[in-house]
Amino acid sequence: MKKYIITAVLSLFSIISLSAQSKKDAQLSKLYQNYIDIKSALASDDADKTSKAATEFIKTVSTVDYKIVSEGNLTILRKDATAISDARNITAQRETFSNLSENMIALTKEFKLSEKPVYVQYCPMADSSWLSDEKQIVNPYYGKSMLSCGSVKSEIK
Repeated sequence: MKKYIITAVLSLFSIISLSAQSKKDAQLSKLYQNYIDIKSALASDDADKTSKAATEFIKTVSTVDYKIVSEGNLTILRKDATAISDARNITAQRETFSNLSENMIALTKEFKLSEKPVYVQYCPMADSSWLSDEKQIVNPYYGKSMLSCGSVKSEIK
């Protein structure tokens, strides 16, 4: 009888753990997708769309559990996204995007944010990196004026 009880308790803990894991993955995947939306809006030179995407990023950051990502890290992500959201010109948004990208790259190295490979890409002209869900370079720092400038630095699986 004890064996069955122990087995039942361990099974329950496994289910709870898997549920927490899938919630964490869903929150962080959504955060990554919001980040990709910001990157895409910057690459298309659209300040309004970038602001809206950053606002969505802020909303998602607010749903991430402090037990998953530290409060300090979430505060930094929120601060960068708020600066992008509040900025109404693309140049200021791109400057802050560099900080947001560095913090997201660190997060991506710590957690699995996507089922697909995540590419760390680099623009030598801006001396900044960003994340992408595709190998093709679509530069968020210069947009249409230098859309394909840059290279893939690494791939995170």
